[in-house]
Amino acid sequence: MESTFFFYDLETSGLDAREDRIMQFAGQRTDLDLNPIGEPVNLLVTLPEDTLPSPGALMVTKITPLQTKLDGLTEKEFCDYVMTEVFTPNTIVTGYNSIHFDDEFMRFTFWRNFYDPYEWQWKDGRSRWDLLDVVRMTRALRPEGTNWPFEDRKDLETGEVISVETNRLEHLSKANNIEHDHAHDALSDVFALIGVTKLIKEKQPQLYNYLLEMRDKKRVAELVNLDNPQPIVYTSRVFPGDIAKTSVVYPVAKGTTGNILVLDLRHEPSPDHVYQIALNKCPTVAPLGVLTKGDAWKNIKLDLATVKQNLAKYKANPEILKAKIKELSSHSYDKAVDSESALYDGFLHDGDKALMAMIRQASKEKLKGMSLKFDDGRMPSLYAHYKARNYPDILTEDELKDWEKYRLARLNRQAPRFLAEIETLQKTGKTSRGQDCDPEILQALLDWYQMLQSSDYD
Repeated sequence: MESTFFFYDLETSGLDAREDRIMQFAGQRTDLDLNPIGEPVNLLVTLPEDTLPSPGALMVTKITPLQTKLDGLTEKEFCDYVMTEVFTPNTIVTGYNSIHFDDEFMRFTFWRNFYDPYEWQWKDGRSRWDLLDVVRMTRALRPEGTNWPFEDRKDLETGEVISVETNRLEHLSKANNIEHDHAHDALSDVFALIGVTKLIKEKQPQLYNYLLEMRDKKRVAELVNLDNPQPIVYTSRVFPGDIAKTSVVYPVAKGTTGNILVLDLRHEPSPDHVYQIALNKCPTVAPLGVLTKGDAWKNIKLDLATVKQNLAKYKANPEILKAKIKELSSHSYDKAVDSESALYDGFLHDGDKALMAMIRQASKEKLKGMSLKFDDGRMPSLYAHYKARNYPDILTEDELKDWEKYRLARLNRQAPRFLAEIETLQKTGKTSRGQDCDPEILQALLDWYQMLQSSDYD
């Protein structure tokens, strides 16, 4: 079966994939020439009644909790749908900043609903690709043929308004006359992203095709390796915008599982300039030779002499990075506050995977009498919450009391941030991004908060 792209975008209740939830999912399948296949997908997902959204985020998306409750799929229904109809075999799941944002929300949603959090990205010929760093590298190395936008920002130190490079999708689409009528509406963002992708494919096909192939972690590992380390070009959010988010780095050691630590050769060797490349997260890397064409060295404000000089200094004194390498190689995630946010606290047991499949496939009646023995200590509470959200009428009295205790505790944990943001919006009339406060959405959020504070809500 030939591969296809599925371009997708999410609107969420906030920015934290552990605590916040998906409220809208939209996407479009295309062939590899970026021609649409089938109809676009545009779904609302019901905001669970244990979650307070970010008021500022909803001022941008204009999606209210009540709207998702009336028109949306439950998380379980959503997971069932996308795993059956969207993330089909040989799909290249594609987004814009999706590796660090959208994919994380998908992973935690699958986790809460007893799907394997990772298989949708790799099994049966599937893969993923993120266009944000592709755009960044194109701007840095092969900018010809694309209009690159700038935006005015206030300098935090001087207060002066300055013009800076921006790769925000709405600015990029506007600069290149790509239709994008409703920025921050998920489906509109998807169509704009397909337009930007077509532009790069047309104007810089060699770089485009190379980076598409480099979504494979095996290809990345061939370039970013410790057996025969070489300086490489790396485009990433870790670098500042005034150097086009791009520098030249050198592999120095193993990092956490499957990752490689690299030294930024723009600077003299220092622990402050060591970064970690995750081989399985589509890092945007290229051989040093790509800098010899056009003004690439100038665009990233670097030169070969500096690279060679700093590499020689590192090789003369590699011990300078020893402590930093040890620190980064043993980094671990902060312990989660509950099972729903504990995805990264351990690997799934094989026996539990079979039970997860049973839970997904079980009817409400079967779940009512199903008692399961898990190996993973996270699973019992995850299972209890799954039943409570999807089938509250099958809960025993004790199970209902436990759910209400958990639900209210979670709401109370979120309430200070929620209420503080509401107060700020009421006082200023503006979000932190400068959007106007919509009084109807503000009232809808207050109504949602009041409803959820009751233990006997309908």
